[in-house]
Amino acid sequence: MSPKLAGVLFYAALGLPLPNLGAQAEPLATQGIGTSSCGRLVTDLVPSEGLNNPVNIMLYAWVQGYISAANIALLEDGSKHVDLSTLDEGKVLDLVIGYCRANPEKKPVTAIDELIRKSTKVKAKWESGTIDWDG
Repeated sequence: MSPKLAGVLFYAALGLPLPNLGAQAEPLATQGIGTSSCGRLVTDLVPSEGLNNPVNIMLYAWVQGYISAANIALLEDGSKHVDLSTLDEGKVLDLVIGYCRANPEKKPVTAIDELIRKSTKVKAKWESGTIDWDG
């Protein structure tokens, strides 16, 4: 991973404003890309640029983090999870763009929640309660 890409992912994952990206991308970074309106987000995504586009990177990183968090709940509840390795940036961008074009008044988080519900879950060996964040 290039240092530039790593830096952008770091800022996006923390929800911090991205430096030197221009006015267009910055509000999405500070608002939270998953809860922004589909109508706004779909105009900023450029699938042909892949991960060379900062908004595409923010969305892809957010989806990975969101599904990772969902996976902890799924593992704790039933020792199963969504296989993140099946979700490349093209699939994520296509899913969100398709959903957002059809539902500009909604939020992309709704599309990802539906993806999680419909995804095949992979069984895993998991002992409930093994993550102790209160400790």
